[in-house]
Amino acid sequence: MAKAIRQVYGEALAELGAVNKNVVVLDADLSGSTKSGIFGKQYPERFFNMGIAESNMVATAAGLAAVGKVAFVNTFTVFLTTLGLIATRGQVCYGNLNVKLAGAYCGVSDALDGASHHALEDIANMRSLPNMRILCPADATCAKWATFCAAETEGPMYLRLSREVYPDLYGADAKFELGRGAVVREGADVTVIACGIMVHKAIEAAEMLKDKGISVQVVDMYSIKPIDAELILRCAARTGAVVTAEEHCVTGGLGSAVAEVLAHAGAGVPVEFVGTQNTFTETGKYADLLHIYGLDAEAVAAAVQRAAERKKK
Repeated sequence: MAKAIRQVYGEALAELGAVNKNVVVLDADLSGSTKSGIFGKQYPERFFNMGIAESNMVATAAGLAAVGKVAFVNTFTVFLTTLGLIATRGQVCYGNLNVKLAGAYCGVSDALDGASHHALEDIANMRSLPNMRILCPADATCAKWATFCAAETEGPMYLRLSREVYPDLYGADAKFELGRGAVVREGADVTVIACGIMVHKAIEAAEMLKDKGISVQVVDMYSIKPIDAELILRCAARTGAVVTAEEHCVTGGLGSAVAEVLAHAGAGVPVEFVGTQNTFTETGKYADLLHIYGLDAEAVAAAVQRAAERKKK
């Protein structure tokens, strides 16, 4: 049965605590929401509630990493990647330190708290930092792998996590790799490259378009930095058109990363971008917000149809 991404992350942290005594966890007084409190209950001597002081929390994590600890930093995505950004840039990334930033409630998943709590710029912020790696899981199995991958990979890493329950996408024996993506649905006409919840919206869109004679390939780009350039180019060559889909603004995120790969390789295929369009978001139910801001299956399907039409010209 599918679990909330944040719950899987919290449980994985606790598992890590048992096998790696150097794992320490910091939170900004939100451990019940981020689920880092699961670790805190089992290993209170390695758990630090830093209060509402995000920059100090990241700086403290940098200090812990400098003396050999694997430091996991937790709070809501929007605060971690803005208020925590100066310490992330100047200490964690500049020092190439072993700090893992876990941004809970990404995108508009903290729906009812409104624009102040929605995170739609975080990939852009973190992707621009030297030494930073970014993982964005699309289901529970990938979320557990991403947490363990973070602990096992030396250097800064950002985990983009949602509060939501994502449908199961992978079996327990699925294999993942930093710097890779996965084809989760084969298709011949257009490739949708997505991350997080938008992988599931892309699969829904592919089903919707099947009766219209459009065959959609879907890629889960769970590793955003480093990104799987080989897979992107292979898919572009096969289908001749690409759509990117992310619960993030269209500037600087997954879509920009994919477009950079295509441009650098001179792959002249039509590209459409699904994401928020230069706007802040409002308060509402999660499903309603996904629809209002063009982050649902219908929006992905429309983008695929545009890309298919452009391919014909």
